[in-house]
Amino acid sequence: MDIGGRSLRVVRAGPAGAEAPLILLEHGAFGCAADWAVVQDRLAARGLRSLAYDRAGLGHSDPGPAPRDGRAIVADAEALLAAVGETGPLVAVGHSMGGLMVRLLALTRPERVVGLVLVDAMTPDVIRLPASRHAIGSFARVLRLAGVGAQLGLMRPISLITGNLIGLTGEAAVEKRRIHGSAPHARGSADEVANWPATSAQAGADELPPELPVAVVTAGDERRRPWLKRLQTLPAQASRHGYVEHVAGSTHASVLGRRFADPVVRGVEHVLDALP
Repeated sequence: MDIGGRSLRVVRAGPAGAEAPLILLEHGAFGCAADWAVVQDRLAARGLRSLAYDRAGLGHSDPGPAPRDGRAIVADAEALLAAVGETGPLVAVGHSMGGLMVRLLALTRPERVVGLVLVDAMTPDVIRLPASRHAIGSFARVLRLAGVGAQLGLMRPISLITGNLIGLTGEAAVEKRRIHGSAPHARGSADEVANWPATSAQAGADELPPELPVAVVTAGDERRRPWLKRLQTLPAQASRHGYVEHVAGSTHASVLGRRFADPVVRGVEHVLDALP
């Protein structure tokens, strides 16, 4: 879809004309729309419309202007929704770093975002941990190296091993591996990660309204990385309509896959049930 001289790739699912809010799906760092294939199928089976997309510079989407921080990403999401004719309420779902994007969207457009689902998501508080900035900088450097490796064809064999940790099948699995080995995708991801501190500051500039329904789904049981889970669950605890589910046996990637996607759908249903 053209959003004004450049295009973003969109994947839509679910029945046209459904009255429930649109489910907007934001992928994580180094992710793409294909990450949501299982979740979209299961939402559609429940009669819910969803929209996933490749952010600018990732997957099959054109690059966007620098800096690739949260404000730029939210502006793109709004332009994309307008381009596809979606003007109604949204339930915004974010995985990993996408949790920052949907939080910022909720703060920027409170009249449109009627609920949040945070799936093993990063929060603004994570950046305040002593080791976080170093880890994020290292991650950005690794992604830039992946871009160089992809230009040399080195990421294609690696993608056969690491390109589908979610557990996708069929066309989505092929698509995920193809994108995982793409040099432009790696470079675009590196740009986003390099702006992670700025995006965290933007997403944490204000508190979410307590009346906003917030569902939090985390990977692994409650005893796994308790320091991180405490931060991840804060938005649900601050909500009058909060919901938390820890998904035992899942990983940061596989929580979106065939074995573990149902808790994500339950999070969406909790938010919808909490609406007037």
